[in-house]
Amino acid sequence: MRRAIELARQTSIVEKAGGPFGCVIVKDGEIIGEGANSVVADADPTCHGEMNAIRHACAVLGTHNLSGCTVYTTGEPCPMCYAACWWARIDKMYYASTVEDAGKFGNFDDAPIYEDMKIDSKERKIFGTEILRDEMLSLWKEFQAIPNHPEY
Repeated sequence: MRRAIELARQTSIVEKAGGPFGCVIVKDGEIIGEGANSVVADADPTCHGEMNAIRHACAVLGTHNLSGCTVYTTGEPCPMCYAACWWARIDKMYYASTVEDAGKFGNFDDAPIYEDMKIDSKERKIFGTEILRDEMLSLWKEFQAIPNHPEY
């Protein structure tokens, strides 16, 4: 966790590249991926510390599956980062501050996202409308028929 805090300090205080969010991913007692928030520097809202650390760890291991790994992150993950950890099959997570802390000290507010995700997709702030479903179902069936198609 100290390395994650060090990354957070570097990116937010020294480089001013984003918020104070750092993350390391550990497997078998060794750091295999690390990242820090670079949203501002990269002009990319997905460049959270966890996302950058996951990308790094996946590149190091040559896989999208991070089973057996533990995340150490300076802030309790936002919904996007939590979902990325879930999809990466992270086994365990530790965080040094809560979403409430991020709101109090940095005006980072994940609460509206959590609330939006609870309601029907047609009533969300950014709502979805289904189009071209038949064409896409055709593609899904084609994908399903491929022997040894990619599994997640």
